[in-house]
Amino acid sequence: MNQQLIENPIIKLAGITFSYPGALPVLKDLDFTLSDGDRIGMIAPNGSGKTTLFHIIMGLLKPTAGRIEIFGQRVAEEEDFVAVRRRIGLLFQDADDQLFSPTVLEDVAFGPLNLGKSKEEAIAISRKTLSFLGLEGFEDRITIRLSGGEKRLVSLATVLAMEPRAMLLDEPSAGLDEATKNRLIDILKNLDISYVIVSHEFDFLSEITDTIYTLQNGRIQVDTAAHPHEHVHAHPYGRHPHKHQ
Repeated sequence: MNQQLIENPIIKLAGITFSYPGALPVLKDLDFTLSDGDRIGMIAPNGSGKTTLFHIIMGLLKPTAGRIEIFGQRVAEEEDFVAVRRRIGLLFQDADDQLFSPTVLEDVAFGPLNLGKSKEEAIAISRKTLSFLGLEGFEDRITIRLSGGEKRLVSLATVLAMEPRAMLLDEPSAGLDEATKNRLIDILKNLDISYVIVSHEFDFLSEITDTIYTLQNGRIQVDTAAHPHEHVHAHPYGRHPHKHQ
């Protein structure tokens, strides 16, 4: 691996601590690194801090302690994170939080336009992105009338249209039927983008990530216990509850 990439990973968190007002710390002295080529999964129960962690990386929440470096540069103030959001895409857990324009094409084109692309360039990028996701013909669809699975894929399109260097995906498979989930797996497998995905579904993560972490007691941990299953594969994180589809 290139020495520069080792020295300057995409995301580096050191000693991150965060508490909501009047509550115990959600994250405590947390360390985390995402480098080029990484496909990382994270599994943990609700309330463990996974969404909080993503919001801290994107500057939507400010840690009470710790250091954040993005692309080798320390970021701390709002103006720092404006640049971060141009290069790291966040897929929200609820697609309705991501979609706000009347039509699909307007939603997908918003990001490229915000990056300074011309209207023609933004439309071309949006159509190409929708095509990549198998959403040809969705351009004029009304976003509020889409199904849950369609909203999820269009939300992903709004992120990909910004051509990010890395992505953070919060429960991308939640509420999807099997056909849409398998479609999402195929899409993610064909992306040449580093990403972190949080999910409750172990088997989903095992299909699309190279490493799976857990978030316990406010810190990211690796469960090194491997528990072979009779259906002929081993889970390196087998102590954690999961379902097989």
